[in-house]
Amino acid sequence: MNYDARIEGSGRDDSPAAGTDARFDHADAVAALEADSEEERGRRRRNWLLGGLGALALIGVWYAVHHGRNADGNGKGLEQAPTVTVVTPGRSLVAGTINASGSLAARREMPVGSVGEGGQIVSVAVDAGQWVAKGQVLAVVDRSVQVQQLSNSQAQIAAAEADARLAQANLDRALKLVDRGFISHADVDRLTATRDGANARVRVARAQFGETGARVRRLSIVAPEAGLLLERKVEPGQVVGAGTGVLFRIALGGEMEMKAQLGEVELAQVHPGAEAVVTPVGTSRPFTGKVWQVSPFVDPQTRQGMVRIALAWSPELRPGGFASAVIHSGQVEAPMLPDSAILNDGQKSYVFIVGKNNKAERRDVKLGLVTDHGIAIVGGLTGNERVVLRAGGFLSPGETMNPVQAKP
Repeated sequence: MNYDARIEGSGRDDSPAAGTDARFDHADAVAALEADSEEERGRRRRNWLLGGLGALALIGVWYAVHHGRNADGNGKGLEQAPTVTVVTPGRSLVAGTINASGSLAARREMPVGSVGEGGQIVSVAVDAGQWVAKGQVLAVVDRSVQVQQLSNSQAQIAAAEADARLAQANLDRALKLVDRGFISHADVDRLTATRDGANARVRVARAQFGETGARVRRLSIVAPEAGLLLERKVEPGQVVGAGTGVLFRIALGGEMEMKAQLGEVELAQVHPGAEAVVTPVGTSRPFTGKVWQVSPFVDPQTRQGMVRIALAWSPELRPGGFASAVIHSGQVEAPMLPDSAILNDGQKSYVFIVGKNNKAERRDVKLGLVTDHGIAIVGGLTGNERVVLRAGGFLSPGETMNPVQAKP
């Protein structure tokens, strides 16, 4: 309503009464104008509010149409499903390796002790770390008594031989006289028996001499085979005998080995002839060897078995030391997965794959070779599945998920 028109329409009167009426009319007009303006602003606010609500409703309808349906068509939003990273492993040729640790030792260790009557050690000719030849004297036991016994045996041989010669001479003379009738055949037989007895005593004396000589020779402690002397446990002046125990230890041919303990799963993957790289503690130098023996049994307590790796001699390979090994366990063609994708329920290993309608599907798998790049799956997967790479432990079979392919 026009403010001026309303003023003009009210009529002008100069009387006091008229002036009072005019003032009231003016106030009413101002109040009415302000009421009209407030009503107009309220109407505009309602229009804006209704327009905003309508726009939000349109956005909600558009989102529901384009994003509100999941893969199984139930109308549930995928924003409620967990997002998981998946990978398609494929198949690849894998060179398997097994990491192991163990101790170094002589491949064939020969303990050497005293085999003779024993006595006091008078000399030791070798020390640990030296190479010895077969039959080489390692230590000598005092033999003063045995030497006298040997001389006595020689004298007995000489006496027996003299008796044998005399008996033979008497027999020869008797044989010349028997034809003339001076000696009977009985005398000849007696002389023959005497000669044979004398010859037997010669053989006994010689045997006793040989026995004494053997006893003397056994007083020298010798190396039974050529090799590296690992340990010396005797000193001059020490009294030794058959029950003393081991005096020397020799590594046959200087050959060494590493004894590695493996679990029964890894043990089944190793075969004699497999190459291995051994690194002793305290050095970074690797040594190449070959598995020469795989334990035929598994310890029922530890569930482990021993693998023995043959090594050529080197100063860094000290028996009794610790070493680590990487054993090459062949090649397989199989899908490869990282540790994060493989789960275990205490009985079986399994993974989650993306099934129909993006449902989580459990798949039991059989593990194979373990490498630096992952674990080979030798059973349960073809390699074409989409496997949950991480967070599989938070999924349940049949749960809807939002799979995202991992970047290569």
